[in-house]
Amino acid sequence: MAKTNFPAGLPTRQQVLDFIAQSAEPAGKREIAKAFGLRGTEKIALKALLKDMAEEGLIDGNRTAFHAMGGVPKVTVLRVVEIDEGHVLAIPDSWQPDDASPPPRLRVIEPKGKARDRQAALKPGDRVLARTEEVGGPGSGKWLAHPMKKLPQQSEQVMGVVELDGVGKGWLAPIDKRERHAAPISDLGGAEAGQLVLAEPAGRSPRSGMRVTAVLGDPLAPRAFSLIAIHKHGIPMAFAPEALDEAQVAAKLPLSHDHREDLRALPIVAIDPSDARDHDDAIWAEPDGEGGFRALVAIADVSFYVRPGGQLDRDARKRGNSVYFPDRVVPMLPEVLSADVCSLKSGADRAAMACHLHIAADGRIKDFRFTRALVRIHEVIAYEEAQARIDEDRAEPHLQNLWAAWRLLEKARAARDPLELELPERRVMLDDQGRIAQIALRERLDAHRVVEDFMIAANVAAAKALEAKTAPVVYRIHEPPSREKLLALKDYLATFDRKLSLGQVITPGLFNRMLKDVTDEAEKALVMEAVLRSQTQAYYGPRNAGHFGLALGSYAHFTSPIRRYADLLVHRALVDAYGLEQPRPADHAVPATSGLSDRDRGDLARVSDAISAAERRAMEAERETIDRYVAAWLSTRVGEVFDTRISGVQKFGLFATILGLGGDGLVPVSTLGAERFNYDEKAQRLVGELSGEEFAMGMILKLRLAEANPLTGALKFEPVDVAEGVQRIERRGGKLDAKAKFRGKHMVGQRGRPGNIRHQGKRR
Repeated sequence: MAKTNFPAGLPTRQQVLDFIAQSAEPAGKREIAKAFGLRGTEKIALKALLKDMAEEGLIDGNRTAFHAMGGVPKVTVLRVVEIDEGHVLAIPDSWQPDDASPPPRLRVIEPKGKARDRQAALKPGDRVLARTEEVGGPGSGKWLAHPMKKLPQQSEQVMGVVELDGVGKGWLAPIDKRERHAAPISDLGGAEAGQLVLAEPAGRSPRSGMRVTAVLGDPLAPRAFSLIAIHKHGIPMAFAPEALDEAQVAAKLPLSHDHREDLRALPIVAIDPSDARDHDDAIWAEPDGEGGFRALVAIADVSFYVRPGGQLDRDARKRGNSVYFPDRVVPMLPEVLSADVCSLKSGADRAAMACHLHIAADGRIKDFRFTRALVRIHEVIAYEEAQARIDEDRAEPHLQNLWAAWRLLEKARAARDPLELELPERRVMLDDQGRIAQIALRERLDAHRVVEDFMIAANVAAAKALEAKTAPVVYRIHEPPSREKLLALKDYLATFDRKLSLGQVITPGLFNRMLKDVTDEAEKALVMEAVLRSQTQAYYGPRNAGHFGLALGSYAHFTSPIRRYADLLVHRALVDAYGLEQPRPADHAVPATSGLSDRDRGDLARVSDAISAAERRAMEAERETIDRYVAAWLSTRVGEVFDTRISGVQKFGLFATILGLGGDGLVPVSTLGAERFNYDEKAQRLVGELSGEEFAMGMILKLRLAEANPLTGALKFEPVDVAEGVQRIERRGGKLDAKAKFRGKHMVGQRGRPGNIRHQGKRR
């Protein structure tokens, strides 16, 4: 052993590690004791120290020849990095191995029963003190962790905009409309006023302020609004390199003409939005000579390219669905598949899952079958163009057949009587530079209904086809309203002399008749809002509970596998149930089969819960981004008067929606008048205590836009004629007021206490 001088006395952990690293021979307890000149009780203390270090994963447990481990201690602090279909994955919170190896991923086993109820579910970023165990033998690299207690966050990343006050002090302005208070910044980290940044607490005390960790740029720049939502909701953007490599290989897989039905001669058309980025579906129909139609719904055969078990599939599962923003799409699949090879483009041979439908004269589906096919799309048509051809009598026979077949499906739909709610959809249109060109409500055409009803028919057929084989199904479930929501609806309708009997069977048709009986448009809007609030949220699951809104007993999503993982699972189940597997790929870089994995076949509930959560995440991110675009669009129109409709009532004020645009904003109760307003929760209205003036759901009001904040998406309104003695809303966005100043490129208002609030001092 090399002669090295070490200080006498019991060594520290680092000194032991340094000795082991410098030793030319295996270093045991005896060699360590000799090097540090230990005697008697010091040797006993060394034995205890080495045992502790072994349990901490710093050295191995061999007493005769210790060496540095850099492994996972038996008790250590872990940081949750991912929730994968309900499985919590974590890494050591402090990982600094000498060889720069990546940290191991441990599966965290959360407690069950009452212990689980007492502890909030873990989420990415959480830190836990946990016991760890290696399963599968030493060196297997497979670890489990059993949480002992949850630890406080060391640092939580927050997104906001830097503002500087009059003395140059930095403040972090929130981008969440629910958060009204800015936080002091103790370390700007090179950030300038007006920049969008990530920051974390600089210390444990709130007085420590925030420390900027990353500068993201101009928050009002084109494409910034979607980036804010992507970061806030943790939507994965980057694919793993292995997934991109696998996608490239999968894109080159040859299509087997012998194992696919050749449908390339049919004039199949895809009818999509003019700005569609991918094309999942296409349709065709011809008369059957008996008053009905034979129809085809061709869906991109994504399951052929994205196979279970590969990295490509793992990345798609994490996303759950594509997320669509006005300026970009965050795809579920790499673009070589989503926008190219899988997409049903015109004039190119494409792999498809074909749903053959026989539509009877009364619109019912007489029979159906599923095949894997080769298709060549005749034409991709925008909704508006398809509608124009029909309206102007210049549609080709294959397009006329689609409309005629749809009339039969529409007849069956009317007999089913699904829920009919007029829900306007906002559409943000951008110019070539990414700036807002127009915001309008999307027009609802018959062309939309044609495609929608064909897709519903195919989705029902997919669910029933799997049920016929007792195969696993990922259902799209929309449960009937709960009794609690129905009681609230009953109480609300009673406030304007309308009755809802809970003794009858609650069906979508019941709500439709209720809406049809209302002739007054303002009252109809009230009832529609109330009915909408009573509905449950749809989700995915393996146990069928029907689809209340569509009035269907069995329903699954089958028609959009490029952008929804649920549809891909249904495709895989059909492959298994109907023997549609294709020849094994020659390239072993992609998995061999395209049906369901054993893991999914055994437990669809886990992945169903995960993709339901991903869908909710995407919907919230998309909605918030639209809100920010609308606020940016309106920020130059602060002070203008708009026709609005009251869309919500709370004790702190009203929520109003601009007619024809859909921008939602708050009218604080303090602006409604100098008197006190009482909140009637059952009737969903505010009533003036002295005047009796009423503000209720559905009322049409002229309101002045007082604030439009593009960073948060928040709008504020106030009455056109603000009563004497009522404080107007302090404007924070829109037109520049006299007190606002520019710092850098951005407008910053005066900080501090509003002038109408007096400091009351400390009570004694």
